[in-house]
Amino acid sequence: MAEQPMLKFVKIERDMPEKRGADVRRQDFDEIYAEYADAKAKEQSSRCSQCGVPYCQSHCPLHNNIPDWLRLTAEGRLREAYDVSQATNTFPEICGRICPQDRLCEGNCVIEQSGHGTVTIGSVEKYITDTAWEQGWVQPITPTAERTESVGIIGAGPGGLAAADVLRRAGVQVTVYDSYDRAGGLLTYGIPGFKLEKDVVMRRNAQLEQGGVTFRLNCTVGKDITFQEIKDTHDAVIIATGVYKSRDLAMPNGEAAGIEKAIDFLTASNRKSFGDAVEDFDNGRLNAKDKRVVVIGGGDTAMDCVRTSIRQGATSVKCLYRRDRANMPGSQREVQNAEEEGVVFEWLSAPKGFTTDGDTVAGVMVQKMRLGAPDATGRQAPEVIEGADYVEDADLVIKALGFEPEALPTLWDQPELEVTRWGTIKAAFTTGKTAMDGVYAVGDIVRGASLVVWAIRDGRDCADAILDAMNAKAQVMAAE
Repeated sequence: MAEQPMLKFVKIERDMPEKRGADVRRQDFDEIYAEYADAKAKEQSSRCSQCGVPYCQSHCPLHNNIPDWLRLTAEGRLREAYDVSQATNTFPEICGRICPQDRLCEGNCVIEQSGHGTVTIGSVEKYITDTAWEQGWVQPITPTAERTESVGIIGAGPGGLAAADVLRRAGVQVTVYDSYDRAGGLLTYGIPGFKLEKDVVMRRNAQLEQGGVTFRLNCTVGKDITFQEIKDTHDAVIIATGVYKSRDLAMPNGEAAGIEKAIDFLTASNRKSFGDAVEDFDNGRLNAKDKRVVVIGGGDTAMDCVRTSIRQGATSVKCLYRRDRANMPGSQREVQNAEEEGVVFEWLSAPKGFTTDGDTVAGVMVQKMRLGAPDATGRQAPEVIEGADYVEDADLVIKALGFEPEALPTLWDQPELEVTRWGTIKAAFTTGKTAMDGVYAVGDIVRGASLVVWAIRDGRDCADAILDAMNAKAQVMAAE
């Protein structure tokens, strides 16, 4: 009798891909995890218990068929594993790298709950699709038939690109408008290379372009083209701009030189990785080299900033967060990686202002906190500890406080575009449909700052809804 290929978690321990040493990886922006070898991917996949109710799948926003492609990988049927993986996920190799698996699929793995250590789902997902690229299984989109309808997509981030992929596969004519010079949004310019190497994003962009998606880059809506022009050109429009307006701190000396926004700092660093000329990096403004850096915030963007600062050669890097480690929103895995690389976390610490040397920041005035009673969200609210203030010396302060939507109805001269009290666009979560005829919205511009995997889900769902509407309209026209 052939050996059972699965349920080997009782005799095989969880084993992540090898992680490069901290002293080595802090010298460059390469990804920190090595690839699985084929045998190791099979071994780790075989740990899956193939449970009757796969919580990994139900807690994945895309509801990926995780147990199925784990079994196929364990059996050495990688081509089939890739086909199953990409059937529900437009960019599995990207999700495998940057999804917070510890909070989603892996965090809800049944064998994790039983104390055996979760299946390394993300690493296997990455391995499957990287292998698919190497073997030539990933091909340009080739619709079986072209359609006359066209869709304009504003924003070339993960939500917009996921929608573009689904629509092109159905033969729809797709044009993506984006203000940057490269597609990808935060995948390209926000997330550092040590989490997502840029060639991974660029090859997906190239695949979409080879499949017939038209990109209009360096094109800002409201400046280079009006929203109304896009709406008049296409049968439907998808707004997938994301949220890029940085939250700010209204504090004493908050306008001093040397206090920067996270998005500006990360974009400059990523542009340098492409070999671009970046004046504000080269003149030192957005460069952490030889500086004492303080990052304010506790989310994944803050983690990106502290780990980027280390790689740029900062003298010291500290992260201020007003709650404790257990209550921070960022990935615990990222915190561990940052600590290994030399980042110091100052928990229960919040800024109250800045000290200066002339017009330049010299330090952060810090007030120590304690956690009090839960607030409206159920989380313990930070309270100031009187008399415990101190100054944290700093040459560069990076504000990583999250993002808010821009005022699109004003910027685009579209007052009828309905927004919520938070400034996000009002749209149906299942379809992305707004109150404006033929206009849809997906991703962070609807949800607020969220995860890449949710943007992909929204983009795919919205594209399906648009196709349903187009097909229904075609049926009505054919019956007349």
